[in-house]
Amino acid sequence: MEKKGKVMMVMMMWVLLVLVLISISGSSAAANQQQHKDKKQTIPSLSLHRIGSSAVFPLRGNVYPEGYYYVAVSVGTPPKPYFLDIDTGSDLTWLQCDAPCVNCHKAPHPPFRPNKNSIVACSDPICSAIQPQDSNYRCEDPREQCDYEVAYADQAVSLGVLVRDVFPLRLNNGSIVVPRLVFGCGYDQQVSDPTISNTDGVLGLGNGESSIVSQLRKFGITQNVIGHCMSAHGGGFLFFGDDLVPSSGVVWTPMSRSRSSDKHYSPGPAELVYGTKSTGVKGLITIFDSGSSYTYFNLQAYQAFISSIRKDLNGKPLKAVDDETLPVCWKGKKPFKSLQDVKKYFSPVILNFNGKKAKLVIPPEAYMIITSHGNVCLGILNGSEVGLEDLNIIGDISLQDLLVIYDNEKQQIGWVPKDCTRLPKSGSAL
Repeated sequence: MEKKGKVMMVMMMWVLLVLVLISISGSSAAANQQQHKDKKQTIPSLSLHRIGSSAVFPLRGNVYPEGYYYVAVSVGTPPKPYFLDIDTGSDLTWLQCDAPCVNCHKAPHPPFRPNKNSIVACSDPICSAIQPQDSNYRCEDPREQCDYEVAYADQAVSLGVLVRDVFPLRLNNGSIVVPRLVFGCGYDQQVSDPTISNTDGVLGLGNGESSIVSQLRKFGITQNVIGHCMSAHGGGFLFFGDDLVPSSGVVWTPMSRSRSSDKHYSPGPAELVYGTKSTGVKGLITIFDSGSSYTYFNLQAYQAFISSIRKDLNGKPLKAVDDETLPVCWKGKKPFKSLQDVKKYFSPVILNFNGKKAKLVIPPEAYMIITSHGNVCLGILNGSEVGLEDLNIIGDISLQDLLVIYDNEKQQIGWVPKDCTRLPKSGSAL
């Protein structure tokens, strides 16, 4: 009995020793794993010279009838899929959010649900970047949550709080990165038409500090370069980084920083030409805005454009018709099936930038649509009717079948005709 007791005691001591060793080993492994996880999420030491890659996203959507182009991204811990409207006209990315949601519309996916640790405080430097001096959501206490308000040209408003969470990307060099990026958790959406949407929020691609691409640049993941290629047949692609920028053939012009176009991507003032004749309109302050389905001219440019078109249509078999789709439309002897049937009656719109050194040619198929009624309508609209007095917006319709590049590193905008239905042979977003 005494011998058996000693044996049992020795065995118990060995068991305790093994358990201690396992505990120490497990704690060390967990610490290493957490350290690796934190390092992977924050990416503090990556260099552009080590990564220097691009991320590619297939586009979905079209100008008509959907009215926007969007991408699928994965966000959160664990990552979940969301559809985001691509918008070069705004900086902040946001998702509909259950925080809880005060006013959300029906969307493809359930609202994003943040955790307490993801809320961005007022003391975070990025907070001041999204709260202008005249904002109703200014921080008074550094410990408070950072609220945001984003207003759009169509009078829509998104209200919410900033959060920081995982935004995984697969790069075209084969790397997978998992940065924690700041975006908006939108719990109050104020829209004029709260119908079912094909998107869960907005992917802000502007040049401000809160832009997703600006944040990726700070982490050293990609260069601050954005490119989009929207197909007239629907779909296309979007990319971050400079790997996919063509080495030749691109028309480049410096980004303008005039007061009227500040915080937007502007190729500077333009001369407006219809066909081969100048309309006499010069100095148009223009911006490229992928968040706008259509193109908008100020009153002077719009009137000159309409006058030129009506002159050009004299004697041609088109008759003005009312169509609820857009303000200015025509019908033919029979309903049109495609733009190929009608584009011969119209001429290209040309915008000359930088003293005619950079020319943007907008063919008829890039400023018109065929409606469900078989009519042809103008996709260039009167900006003064939506509150645009000076600014002229070049929207999706006029950027179709062009690879458009916003190079924030070199402060230039470029474009080149492209078959946007063919995706680059590279990685994509997870």
